[in-house]
Amino acid sequence: QVQMVESGGGLVHPGGSLRLSCAASGSTFSAMGWYRQAPGKERQLVAAMASGKTTYLDSVKGRFTISRDSAKNMLYLEMNSLRPEDTAVYYCNAGYYSGSRYVPSGVWGQGTQVTVSS
Repeated sequence: QVQMVESGGGLVHPGGSLRLSCAASGSTFSAMGWYRQAPGKERQLVAAMASGKTTYLDSVKGRFTISRDSAKNMLYLEMNSLRPEDTAVYYCNAGYYSGSRYVPSGVWGQGTQVTVSS
């Protein structure tokens, strides 16, 4: 059974930092990504990566960094210079790339809440 378990969310002031972690189990994946969903909004891709490929949402470029430890089947999202608009539930996903586009699978974690507020 494939499982994704996120951790690392919390409450942070604007300009602060958080590091999200995702522990994947049950399989190995060619690509993985982070999505987020704010109240009343659609889930959006924040960052994804595969061997030789990375993708970032424009609004997080230069602030967020996705990384992966394949040996441990872990995925990370380092988030710096956080803004109130980054507030959302963040989800880990396993998927694949079709050309330059990340395609999510139906494998999702339970999500971790990130709240950026003063």
